[in-house]
Amino acid sequence: MPAHSADRNRRGRRPSWAPVAAAGSLSLALAALILVPAPEHEPVRIEFAGRAPAVAAAPADPGAATPAPDAPRPAAAPAPDAPVSPPVRLVIPRIAVDAPVAPGALNRDGSVEVPPADHPGQVDWYRNGPAPGQTGPAVILGHLDTRKGPAVFHRLPQLRPGDRIEIHRQDGSTVVFLVRELRQAPKSGFPTQVVYGNTDSPQLRLITCGGRVASDGHYTDNIIVLADLDPATPSTG
Repeated sequence: MPAHSADRNRRGRRPSWAPVAAAGSLSLALAALILVPAPEHEPVRIEFAGRAPAVAAAPADPGAATPAPDAPRPAAAPAPDAPVSPPVRLVIPRIAVDAPVAPGALNRDGSVEVPPADHPGQVDWYRNGPAPGQTGPAVILGHLDTRKGPAVFHRLPQLRPGDRIEIHRQDGSTVVFLVRELRQAPKSGFPTQVVYGNTDSPQLRLITCGGRVASDGHYTDNIIVLADLDPATPSTG
């Protein structure tokens, strides 16, 4: 993993390992995430009073998400780093996900490596960034669906704050994250800083597609889950 710069622990600075462009789009035709250069837009927070936002070939329900600026949050004691070990399995009890994790980096064209279409139940960890349990945002990507049907993150929009996400690691240990919030953002303005910006604690990002399917066969949006390390996760193991 590349060494981080001297600004590594500054909140809000984009680290050297982050993709140059925003993380991208999963299309029905290609079933691949594509990086696209774009200005940053303020992402939309998904509200939980109504139903989950649309993630099929229909316009997203405008009542399911409301634009909101980032609000200050009360300070909390950061959870300690868990020991570094590559993730090998992702378990999300609420949505019945139990998936193998493969390492991914960047393709030559700048796109993020994602699971092949014939492995719809697999997720990829962006290994150029932090590992789950390290300080910073660990990023895991998965398909919403493929041409053969629903994929591993088909139910990702059903997650709610406080839901448990387990990362089982190569050394036999498990690191646990708790969902903080879900966001929906247009792929034309992927929120790079929200996803890849430095943090002062171990965090997790889960990314899949959402919104509607446009005429080119691509989903218009991304669904992004932001999660924090469970303070009960042991710092050794």
